[in-house]
Amino acid sequence: MNKELKKKEEELEETLARQFELFRAESGDWLKIGGVVLAGGLIALAIAKTRKKREDRRTEEVLEVLEREGLLTKEIEKKLTKGSKSSFWPSMGQRLLLLGLAFAKEKFLPNLFAAQPEDAKVDEEGQ
Repeated sequence: MNKELKKKEEELEETLARQFELFRAESGDWLKIGGVVLAGGLIALAIAKTRKKREDRRTEEVLEVLEREGLLTKEIEKKLTKGSKSSFWPSMGQRLLLLGLAFAKEKFLPNLFAAQPEDAKVDEEGQ
C-alpha cells in the first residue's frame, strides 16, 4: 500500500509539473498578445493627441487672423473653440436598435401571417 501511495504521489507531481509547464507556455503567449494590444493602444493614443494638437494649432491661427482683421466676435470665437458633442455611444445605440428591428422582422414577420394559429393546430391534433 505504501508503494502505491508513493507511485501515485510521483504521478501527481509529474502531472502538476506538466500543468505548470503548459501554464507558463500559454501565459507567455497571452503576455505577447497583451503587449501587442497595449502597443497598438499607445500608438492610437499618440496619433489622436497629435491630430488634436494640429487642430488646436489651426484654430489658434484662425483666431489670430480674425482678431487682426477685426472680425473676431465672442460668438465666432465660441463656435470655433467649443468641442463637438457627438460621441460613439448614441450612434452605437441606433445601430443596435436597427439591427434588433431587422432581426425581429426576419424572425417573427413570416410567422405572423401563418395560415393556422398554434391553438388551432393543437385542437386538430387532439381530435
